[in-house]
Amino acid sequence: MSVANPLWKAFLAFLTPMMLSNLLQSLFGTVNSIYLGQMIGVDALGAASVFFPIMFFFVSFAIGLSSGASVLIGQAWGAGKREAIKAVAGTAFAVTLLLSALVALGGLFSRQLMIGLATPPEILDQASAYAAIMMFSMPLIFLFIVMTSLMRGVGDTVTPLLALALSTVLGLAITPALIGGWFGLPKSGVASAAWASMGSTLLSLLWLAAYLRRKDHPLAPDAALLQSIRLDGALLRKVLRIGIPTALGMIVMSVAELVLLGLINGYGASATAAYGAVNQVLTYTQFPALSISITVSIFGAQAIGAGNLSRLNAIVRTGLLMNLFLTGGLVALAYLFSGAIMGLFINDPAVLDLSQHLLRIVLWSSVLFGMATTFSGMMRASGTVFAPLAISTLVITAIELPSAILLGRAFGLEGVWMAYPICFGAMFLLQTSYYLVVWRRQKVERLI
Repeated sequence: MSVANPLWKAFLAFLTPMMLSNLLQSLFGTVNSIYLGQMIGVDALGAASVFFPIMFFFVSFAIGLSSGASVLIGQAWGAGKREAIKAVAGTAFAVTLLLSALVALGGLFSRQLMIGLATPPEILDQASAYAAIMMFSMPLIFLFIVMTSLMRGVGDTVTPLLALALSTVLGLAITPALIGGWFGLPKSGVASAAWASMGSTLLSLLWLAAYLRRKDHPLAPDAALLQSIRLDGALLRKVLRIGIPTALGMIVMSVAELVLLGLINGYGASATAAYGAVNQVLTYTQFPALSISITVSIFGAQAIGAGNLSRLNAIVRTGLLMNLFLTGGLVALAYLFSGAIMGLFINDPAVLDLSQHLLRIVLWSSVLFGMATTFSGMMRASGTVFAPLAISTLVITAIELPSAILLGRAFGLEGVWMAYPICFGAMFLLQTSYYLVVWRRQKVERLI
């Protein structure tokens, strides 16, 4: 990040490939949902939708670990300590492989998990099969998430984009082929999307390893990196100091999402299908917010590593403005074209009307969510993670869940969805207050 280069230009140069990466990730899930909903039916979409919060729960571990490791790598990169980069990466990979193996074993109990989520009986078998395959895929998915996240710590957002582009193209070709039984392939139903995810992730990882070695990338899987794949106690403590609270924050959110999904499932398969469609749109409006938060965190970590603390407030201001224009712009477009967008996922008129109505209730609050994550992203860059975690936990457990239960009793399904904007609004107010009143007065130091 050059001082001579205006911050907003450097921000956009880093942010744009990452946003495109997140767009491709969302596109894979979206088009797969369209395949399931249009080629098989609403029940198929509902069966896959049940796994959304479970996926978020498991991926929280990988994102938490990669968050902690990428902050350390960003600070090491900013300080010019390149020898520390692969050491941090090796420790992150070692933990990732251990955790993902445990998650994969849990795939043996996918049916019990779906029953515990009050999955409607008519989609239980399909949901269980989909969940099992996705859980068996977790070692590949975890490794892909961590690898691409760590590359951003050294300022590389282009290579993750290329890897995700390959993964998306492969996945979107495999899914309909399995659904339709093309080229002599077995018809796999709802499980087609899960098999496609597994295959495309594996092939993309193999390509990524070869590409990084050819480019002599700082994170290329060479002998030095392979030798670093071990649990270094000192580095592990630093990674976990940031990674565990980050993962716990996401886990709290995913557990809350599971509770909310259980409430929504109680309204029937149509409500579950509407939940899946609305979540697809929310993903698109929230990916700029999450990308901006990561950019703020990486830029902040690199500035801290370089001892350039005067840049931190400017980085936050830039992140807030980017969120206002980018996230807010997508929200406005989604409102304008909500009917056409929902029609991509739903072919049942009654479910289509329901999903549009629910989308209008929750969509605008994505901007508040983005503002809150901008502040927490900068605090994470300095290693301050427990306070943002406490705020998120308080909001989710003391505000969102009680609101969903009470408003659900008063207004039905609409009331459950009202809890989302209430949660995001409270999170924005509290994260902003802590950043302005407490964090800015603290001393910021390097972690590595």
